[in-house]
Amino acid sequence: MSGPRRYSSRVSDDEPHEPIDPVVVLHAVHDELVQRAAAVRSGADIPSGGISFGKRVGEGTNIAIERFTDVAIHEQLVHQMAAVEAALARAEDGTYGHCTVCGRQIAAERLEVIPWAATCVACA
Repeated sequence: MSGPRRYSSRVSDDEPHEPIDPVVVLHAVHDELVQRAAAVRSGADIPSGGISFGKRVGEGTNIAIERFTDVAIHEQLVHQMAAVEAALARAEDGTYGHCTVCGRQIAAERLEVIPWAATCVACA
């Protein structure tokens, strides 16, 4: 199993790397989230026909469960997009990389794994 996704140019933890501009990374992540949210929404356009909900688990129940799952996934994507957009706003106003709670610098390792992080580990 691999570890958390890292948004840097290094291949392994032992190899030195060139930092990637966080704004470039945040825009790429945002674009990916927009595409994923659109894909989830496109599944909601599929007509369900005459769904029946009886006493037994049937096709209608399965479709309903899939739709509830899609709604939850879409909400998570929208929430993450908002966090990425907030990080882009912090980058624009010069506060990116500083904890929004205590004001201290957020560890580079944290930002490498979660570029949209708004708080340091202590305040998270």
